[in-house]
Order: sequence, then C-alpha cells, then structure tokens
Amino acid sequence: MRVPFSYLSRQFADVDAYLEAIREVVVRGDFTLGAAVAEFEQCFAALCQVPYAIGVNSGTDALFLSLKALDIGPGDEVITVPNTFIATVGAIVMTGARPVFVDVNEQYTLDVNRLEGVLTPRTKAIVPVHLTGNPADMPAIMAFARRHGLYVVEDAAQAIFAAIDGQPVGGWGDAGCFSLHPLKNLNVWGDGGVIVTRSAELAERLRLLRNHGLVTRDEARCFGYNSRLDTIQAVVANRLLPQVPALTAQRIAHAQRLDAALAELAPLITIPPRRPNVRQVFHTYVVQAAQRDRLLAYLRQQGIEAKVHYPIPLHLQAAAAHLGYRRGDFPVCEAQCQRIITLPVHQHLSAAELEYMVHHVHRFYRRHATAQCA
Repeated sequence: MRVPFSYLSRQFADVDAYLEAIREVVVRGDFTLGAAVAEFEQCFAALCQVPYAIGVNSGTDALFLSLKALDIGPGDEVITVPNTFIATVGAIVMTGARPVFVDVNEQYTLDVNRLEGVLTPRTKAIVPVHLTGNPADMPAIMAFARRHGLYVVEDAAQAIFAAIDGQPVGGWGDAGCFSLHPLKNLNVWGDGGVIVTRSAELAERLRLLRNHGLVTRDEARCFGYNSRLDTIQAVVANRLLPQVPALTAQRIAHAQRLDAALAELAPLITIPPRRPNVRQVFHTYVVQAAQRDRLLAYLRQQGIEAKVHYPIPLHLQAAAAHLGYRRGDFPVCEAQCQRIITLPVHQHLSAAELEYMVHHVHRFYRRHATAQCA
C-alpha cells in the first residue's frame, strides 16, 4: 500500500468544475485584482473573524509586506523562532531588519518565557510561527508585546482556521499572514497568500504596497511592489473556502487517531501536548521518534511518505551564518530537529491507510525492542 503525503490528485480529481469557473475569468479578461479576488478577501476575512483581508502573491510576500507596512527596516530587530520554514526569516531579512531567534517549547512554538532575554532597544516586532497548524501562545505573546510597545505579525502560513479560545489565529496580532501554497490546508494551483488585520489604516497601506503603490491607474501614493493575488488563484480558493471547516475536522480526527495509537509507544514516540482550548489544524502531524532516521527509511520502504519538517534549524543554515549563531544556542530546537518526523495526516487519507501507517510504526519498534530514546 502507498500512503501519500500529497493529496492534490485526490482533491482536484474533478478538475472540470474548476476549469468552468476559470473559463469565465478568461472570457471577461478579469485577470488582475478581479472580482474573484474581492470575493475571496471578503470570505477569508469572515473566516478569520476580522474586518480586512488582502490577497497577495505568496505567504512570503504576506510576511514581507506586513513588516514593510509597519515601517520595519534597517536597524530594527525582529524576534522569531529557528525551527520554521526559511521564508519566515527571509521576509525579515528582505526588509533590512535583523532576525533575532528565541528557542521553542515542547509544542514547537515560541517559548514566551525566553522573550525577555533577547529584547533590546532595537527590537521592533515579534513574528510568532503557528508551526504545524498549532497556535503559538498568542495571549502571552500579545501581553508581552503590549508591555514593550512591539508589533506582532503572526506567521499563520500553516494555520488556516486554527484558533485559541474560539478566536482564529491571524486576528491576534497587528497582522496575520497565510499561505495558499498547494500543500496548505486551503490551497490553490500555485503560489498565493493573504494578510488579515483589524486595522483599516494598515489594510489600506497593504493594498497600496501589493500594487505598486497605486491609488488609481495613473496615481501612485508610494513606491510599492507587484504582489497581487492572481484572479485565477482566487477562483480556486473560492471553491475550496467553504470546505475549510469540514476538511479541518477530518484532519483533526486523523490526528486524534494517530495520537491514540502512537501514545502506546511512549517514550519511543513523543506526542506534543494538546491544549484543550486550542483548535490545532494539523497542516503537518509531527511527533518525536527514537531512531528517527531508521524509522523514516523503514516507513518509506513500506510506501508511507513520511518527511522531516525541518531537519536543519535556521540558525545553523549557511544563509544565516552572518547572524553569528552557533550550535548549542537553541538546545530545545536543536534536540527536536534530531527526532521530529512528519506523518501524513491529510483529509483524503482512508481508514485503511491510517491503519497501515500505524501498523508499520508499531512494527518498526517491535523489531527494534531494544531501541533507546536518543
């Protein structure tokens, strides 16, 4: 049996339904900031329970434009985590600001207790990452930010429809940034992103920045960028958006099944704590595993497309060498990177595929009964 990590062929099996709507866009020539973009923005804002959503070219651009709109640039410092996808830090660097890392907790999200230790007079913002679709501790982060006069830009690329105490992520900080990449929970047929905010002023500035700073076709209020969400991608997103609650529920159900089955293998498998007041949307299902690399190879041999997100923390990447960090600076993150493994959890998995995956994880450890937790 094969247990795929990607579910795109299953999700878009009925491609004709999408092509008919796209054909209408072609007939109208409505390619740039078309009606479908405005429709998507309105519906996405409602999903996130905020007044404003701004469609942009990618999740990376969502982060970059949000930081730029908040006037973050050279001489500023922005706090974030080292266990995220490179785009989080790349967006900070593109503004000219300096990324400052802080270690993570057992849920793979920013450890709020370590923020005070990296705060300097140059700190201007925090970019918490809702990694795996698990919200960072936004109440505590926002309280810290308010005490110190800092902006908060949520990296919610992996966390569409995640929530804390019923309040969706994205609406906690000054801006929330989402990705519509093909493998995200709400996905399109290429790159796409969206920013949400409660601020009318920030929303207006973001709309200018994404479209060359243009107020009209012939009048520019500022110099901006070409970072519009394509109308065709918005058409795809609009067809999928009503399905987000159902597909999220299915991912959560699959994760609960995996939690129950893999908890039996403790301490060889470590499942992160699940907070009862949090809706975690499981963009990825990540646990820590003894003999991770051997388990990964074994599962792949059985046709189970497991992965590692992410094996090299950002402070140890060649791209970050100029920041001056060294191995050992973030011990929790570094230890997790040696043990984390991602198992398929998407909404299109069958019960048989889930059982097959669970069976082989158990089988691996039965065969290696003397395995030690490393």
